Amino acid sequence: MNAPASKPTTASQTHTTCPYCGVGCGVTVQHTGQQVLPVSGSLSHPANSGRLCVKGSALHETLNHDGRLVFPQLNGKHASWDDALNIIADKIQQVIHTHGPQAVAFYGAGQMLTEDYYVANKLMKGFIGSANIDTNSRLCMASAVVAHKRAFGSDTVPGCYEDLELADLLIFTGSNAAWAHPVLYQRIAAAKQQRPDMKIVVIDPRRTATCDIADLHLAIRPGTDAVLFNALLVYLADSGQLDEDFIARHTDGFDAALEQARSDCQSLLQSADTMDVDAATLLQFFQWFAHTPRTVTLFSQGINQSASGSDKGNAIINVHLATGRIGKPGATPFSITGQPNAMGGREVGGLANQLAAHMDFSGSERDLVRRFWNAPKLAERPGLKAVDLFQACARGEIKFLWIMSTNPLVSMPDADAVKAAMAQCELVVVSDCMADTDTTRVAQVLLPAASWGEKNGTVTNSERRISRQRGFLPPPGEARPDWWAICEVAKRLGFAEAFAYQHPADIFDEHARLSAFENNGQRDFDLSGLTGLSRYEYDALKPVQWPVNDQYPHGRARFFDDGRFYTDNQRAKFITVAAQLPRPRSGGDLLMNTGRVRDHWHTMTRTGKAPRLAQHRSEPYAVFHPADAAARRIHAGQLVHIRNERGTLLLRASLSNEQRRGEIFVPMHWTSQFASNARMGTLINNDCDPFSGQPEFKITAVQASPCTTRWQGMILSRQPLHPLPCTYWAAGVTEQGWFYLIAGDNDAADFVKDIQPQLPDGQWQALSDPAQQHERRVLLLAGKLECVMMLHRKERFLDRQWLQERFADEQISAADRMSLLAGRPAVHVDTGNMVCSCFQVGSKQIEHALHAGHSTVAALGQQLRCGTNCGSCIPEIKALLQQARCEVAL
Repeated sequence: MNAPASKPTTASQTHTTCPYCGVGCGVTVQHTGQQVLPVSGSLSHPANSGRLCVKGSALHETLNHDGRLVFPQLNGKHASWDDALNIIADKIQQVIHTHGPQAVAFYGAGQMLTEDYYVANKLMKGFIGSANIDTNSRLCMASAVVAHKRAFGSDTVPGCYEDLELADLLIFTGSNAAWAHPVLYQRIAAAKQQRPDMKIVVIDPRRTATCDIADLHLAIRPGTDAVLFNALLVYLADSGQLDEDFIARHTDGFDAALEQARSDCQSLLQSADTMDVDAATLLQFFQWFAHTPRTVTLFSQGINQSASGSDKGNAIINVHLATGRIGKPGATPFSITGQPNAMGGREVGGLANQLAAHMDFSGSERDLVRRFWNAPKLAERPGLKAVDLFQACARGEIKFLWIMSTNPLVSMPDADAVKAAMAQCELVVVSDCMADTDTTRVAQVLLPAASWGEKNGTVTNSERRISRQRGFLPPPGEARPDWWAICEVAKRLGFAEAFAYQHPADIFDEHARLSAFENNGQRDFDLSGLTGLSRYEYDALKPVQWPVNDQYPHGRARFFDDGRFYTDNQRAKFITVAAQLPRPRSGGDLLMNTGRVRDHWHTMTRTGKAPRLAQHRSEPYAVFHPADAAARRIHAGQLVHIRNERGTLLLRASLSNEQRRGEIFVPMHWTSQFASNARMGTLINNDCDPFSGQPEFKITAVQASPCTTRWQGMILSRQPLHPLPCTYWAAGVTEQGWFYLIAGDNDAADFVKDIQPQLPDGQWQALSDPAQQHERRVLLLAGKLECVMMLHRKERFLDRQWLQERFADEQISAADRMSLLAGRPAVHVDTGNMVCSCFQVGSKQIEHALHAGHSTVAALGQQLRCGTNCGSCIPEIKALLQQARCEVAL
């Protein structure tokens, strides 16, 4: 008798929000129990309408529990939640009793959900009584906050994503959106394709992938952004292109701002010289701006991460106020956030100088929050901003520090000094989903946090759109949401009644009610229309732009189209901006710029788990102009020391004519878990904007010199290998294990001997030439490939694909055994450097298709599928097309 057929497992579907950049894309997840199927973009989400970048498309590949922190730890040992929470609460009470509440500090992240952020700020500011809670959003968005508040009286982003598509002139400044906000960039690229007359200007010292759709690239000298927009303000005034009526009826301070701009920019030629750009090109930009009413200026970290970032933001806003181009369809300044919930953090007062619901420490607003929270100990003044907070740790003034969902020993400036500062704290607590980060290594208490796919709450994207982030997996082990851990500490401190939340919906409701409390239209942030939601209604909440109230029951797309601002007299303020040229500290004759790469995110705790995301940029690097490299005897692909008085990095040199002379670019992502010495924050000084406290990340003086090693090579292994006894290593995951790019000063044979004890016993194949530092080793275990090591004096092994594929073979064939030591099959096909991560298409494959007559992006997409998913690789595909055309012309 046959057994009855089992019913097929039905997949469940969850609509959630991507945890990466500030675009805030909707993600649809199909899952059956613990198995998560490949994710897709949510067609109904207004931010992306079904699109996802390669990082978002790989989210399901990052959900394994490898490296997860799954239970609390005290000094490296397993502990119970009760023990850990009791130690935290007891220490906070002891520090407050002995040193006062100002000796307690929290440091959070734009990765936290709004509900987590809210309870952390309520506990710290409302009940501990100190405002020493800041966030890593201080490192990316604080200057934009200041610029908004000075100009508008509130931290309000005036426009929406639709404006980027409606604009007739779109200006990218300080933004490589093609890599940092790829889905939004693809929306813009599609709009330009539909309306070719749409003009796009990119203002950036580097020629980045974003320039692929640009009509004009202004490669200004780093730090001269305020000069540019002050000069534009002067041009607008002198050419009669001001909106005199708007200025008179709705603004204050124009005359003083213009006078200062004239002082800074006495002629177009002088301004062009200061910015190191062609005067005719500069004039072209000014004319386009002057004669294009529908203009959007999109600005991001290149503006904000500056010692004068607030003034740069206001210089941008000034030219929009001067022309009345604010809050109108296709006409607005637009600050785009870097993190998925930097905006949500700002809404709940995540920065040390804010209170919740966009309120401040002014008398009336502080009193309002105090009464709503029933918090008589509410902090009386702003707290320490991020750099100041860690400096206070170094001075011994902060005794207790709780870090949540961030990795400051990588991301902070002068990161080694931050590490030393944390050692001065009596107790450091870290809440994280990962067990081993640079920051968890120096903490005494570790709390296992729920991660994306497990958390439940809300996030707010760059256009003020609140979206639900829904859990669809159980947290591993004893991991818990951040809000829960914070509330449990609050209860132990005696504040149980104020932190009696049972569900994120309870927190969101209180957050919404505070936004509405005695508001009466006086504050921009108002969620009165979302109060009193049931848990079902909260779970079903659709993406909506705030405010949500009686006037805007379905949200509001734009602000200030009515000419009403949130200042005392409801008029916008021109800010007098004295353009300050950067003054980098001594340390070298090159200026180091930093930023993101296309396929990685922050410190790689999530993207580092996805094998395909490790292929586009496999190791940390520094980009040089060829002339700068030649002057220092640096060759492409060579290891280089990048150093100043604060430390030294060891990176792979890349040469590009699209890099300005005298400057280099270094990505921000690599940590001590993924590279031997690539934490770029160690070199950056702690100079900060005096108004926002945001550090100067884009201009660091360094020197560069070649690094000579005796050998270099690679390892492929099923298991991680640590430590690696060599000068340089960079690591990443593969489908079957790990890869390591390595180089050393010791003898290659000695390195192999040191590594072999970390590997299991098996059948070794070997090839050795000590005179050439040439060592090749292949380890087979029960007929399967376990490890490959290849070292040589000069040769680099960049094409790993065939070898990586052999790790999936159940048995290594006799033919392949003969080829393994050679590192390639008898008939070798080199796919080249990875271009399209979505469909694993390399540069050599594209070149072969080009030679076969597939000579357009569309034709290549049809043949190889490259560029047909997220589109992030299209600029690189176009570069290969252009290179091929140039070769034909020659």
